[in-house]
Amino acid sequence: MPKADTQPALFDTPRAGSNMPEFSVGEISKLLKKTVEETFGLVRIRGEISECKYHSSGHLYLTLKDESAILAAVCWRGQVDKLAVKPELGMEVVCTGRLTTYMGQSKYQLVVEGVALAGVGALLKMLEERKQRLAAEGLFDPARKQLLPFLPEVIGVITSPTGAVIRDILHRLNDRFPRRVLVWPVAVQGEGAAQQITAAIEGFNNLPENGSVPRPDILIVARGGGSVEDLMPFNEENVVRAAAASNVPLISAVGHETDTTLIDFASDVRAPTPTAAAEMAVPVREDLLEQVMDEGRRLWDSLRRMLQDRRDHLGLLARALGDPMRAIEPLAQRCDEKAERLVLAWQGYYERRRNRLGEASGKLRHPRDVVSLGAQRLTNLDHKMQGTWRELFLRKNNHIETLGAALGHLSPKAVLGRGYALVQNAAGHVVSSATQVKPPEKVRLEFFDGSRGAEIVD
Repeated sequence: MPKADTQPALFDTPRAGSNMPEFSVGEISKLLKKTVEETFGLVRIRGEISECKYHSSGHLYLTLKDESAILAAVCWRGQVDKLAVKPELGMEVVCTGRLTTYMGQSKYQLVVEGVALAGVGALLKMLEERKQRLAAEGLFDPARKQLLPFLPEVIGVITSPTGAVIRDILHRLNDRFPRRVLVWPVAVQGEGAAQQITAAIEGFNNLPENGSVPRPDILIVARGGGSVEDLMPFNEENVVRAAAASNVPLISAVGHETDTTLIDFASDVRAPTPTAAAEMAVPVREDLLEQVMDEGRRLWDSLRRMLQDRRDHLGLLARALGDPMRAIEPLAQRCDEKAERLVLAWQGYYERRRNRLGEASGKLRHPRDVVSLGAQRLTNLDHKMQGTWRELFLRKNNHIETLGAALGHLSPKAVLGRGYALVQNAAGHVVSSATQVKPPEKVRLEFFDGSRGAEIVD
């Protein structure tokens, strides 16, 4: 109960016959709120999260419980992203904050400013449950793993820009095989570390291949050793999912050899230390040079042995075959004999053909004789044809004259010459009957020496 001297001056005076003050609902609520906040301005409360709700406004509403009681809690939006541990249902945590009251519902609640897991056992239990859940989604499937490039051109390193880790990695890379290194500085523990690591992995993956800042061929996510709480950012779900979704092969090198985080299961290769990650990323340049030289010597020795084997084999074949000129000489002699016989055969053939041509030319007449004989035969044929055509022409002429005389007797003109006339109607058709014309139809009379018009009157 508040002390009497802390009561507001606005309180009404006691009723008659009573020394107890009278409060309004708002007054008593304000007084309780002030008392609770002054008395419990900073507390640490341990309990199990029985309800966990992320509101669309960004605020986080929790309910903490133990064997005998429950406590409502709220974490405002600006503080949620700063929490070192992301609250989840069933976690046993220790929440740091201040107690206050919510007058709208007559209840008190804890305003959370920090969350920590209640002991390593609870933390390991939570991590095991998260590991099983992510594994069930296939994020740790070996089939998703990518092969590391043999000799990357660009290496991306995600780590703290200060400390021994980045120096160890750069020193080891320079010793083995100097490569271009891009460092994305991030916080590796504490508030906001998980978000920075996630942004770095996604940022390297989103770089264009041919941009001014090239996309790395391999990524190394590294930090030194620490407690389980220090390594918590590498157990956060957003970091694990970013590592599993990376298109660039990723090596996780978090903590010492005995430390294990969930990013180790999602990465393509886990290195026991950051220095070991650098050794996995590149080969030893001197070893490669020695290997190339050794293989060059072995190649030269192999070529030399092969040439010697071929030379020896050729020698054996030469001895087995003997001198090839001895086999060629008889063939060359036979070729000369055949060539000589061929020349003689062509000469005889040509001579026979020339003799036959001479005999044939003796039997042929001179062209002048042939032409003279042809001309004489042509003259005789002409005389014969002239007599035949003259006789045929006379016969045809007499026949034509006979036909002409007969045609003259049949001509209408010959009839008209004997006193007859040819009657034609107005259309020019011959009138051969009196019934074909009627008066006063016009007709035309054709005489031997001309024509006259006439009219039928009867």
